[in-house]
Amino acid sequence: MTPFTTDDLARFTDTLNGVITDGATPGGVIVCGTLDEEPHVLTAGVISEETGPLPPNGRTLYDIASLTKVVATWPLIGSALSDGLLELDAPVREALPPFAGEAPSGEATVRQLLSHTSGLRASTRLDHYRGADAPLHELLCREPVDRAPGTHQYINRGYILLGLVLTHLRGRPLDVLTHDLWRAAGMDDTLYGPVGRGPRVAPTEQRIPGTPRIWGAAHDDNAALLGGIAGHAGAFSTAADLAAYARRLLRGHRDGDPLGQWLRTSLVPQVPMEPGLGRGLGWIVAADGAVAYHHGWTGTSLYVAPANGRYIAVATNAVYCGAARTRIAPLRELALKTLCTS
Repeated sequence: MTPFTTDDLARFTDTLNGVITDGATPGGVIVCGTLDEEPHVLTAGVISEETGPLPPNGRTLYDIASLTKVVATWPLIGSALSDGLLELDAPVREALPPFAGEAPSGEATVRQLLSHTSGLRASTRLDHYRGADAPLHELLCREPVDRAPGTHQYINRGYILLGLVLTHLRGRPLDVLTHDLWRAAGMDDTLYGPVGRGPRVAPTEQRIPGTPRIWGAAHDDNAALLGGIAGHAGAFSTAADLAAYARRLLRGHRDGDPLGQWLRTSLVPQVPMEPGLGRGLGWIVAADGAVAYHHGWTGTSLYVAPANGRYIAVATNAVYCGAARTRIAPLRELALKTLCTS
């Protein structure tokens, strides 16, 4: 294990303060550490204007957006594979309730959906299905594909399908399945929304000037249409819980338990993304598979480095600042660089 140094923590603090000063986010929390040390909790700024001068802390609840993919759907898919309920290279339609007729998108494999190489339509507008007379899994499977499988393009609808797969295979709603998963990992505050507005919950975006912000409800429109419970987005968590999840992954990787074995499998790049980065199963992988990470649109990130036993959880509500969300890039770049060069 490679402990974080005083210099590491100072750089994180300076960069977090810098992006807040730049107007990228009202505030944020970083929790980092290894399995051999107590977590380091770094905070700065405020939760929001609505919550007053209250600073965020490790238990401030954030909409984690697409981190839902790797915190909820990915581990549950791994469990279904381990239990023999699912085959990685089988068409996804085989794991869903049966229906007749052609289903071009339903021919995508579970591996392709996990690695964003399915060729499914990238634009996901579930509002177009309002009033349809068929279930959602059938509507999604019947969609034409945009391109031949194998090319990387980030696609939310694949994880929506995987969430429906899990509900069908286990016979329980996704929020029930994740509740058991998260509590077992020590993630006592993590849940699917909506959650009540309050000073512990970070608001996100104001869609129309002069109207209330989204606060305690899923920022993602498609997740909201699914009642806030979806395979691609909709979960709320804290920096402390994300760190607990990272430690669970690192322990599993070290001990070789089923979740750790699934992580090892998922760290193998399936397709290149850009120089030095590839897409594994769910995760982005860097440093030849030594580091895995994922971002959430709202301003969250999670990094794990099984090679040196380190993790970094970043929780912000940068989408609160609209287009300024992109200005948290220095913080994300520093986190990745720190794990890749240690």
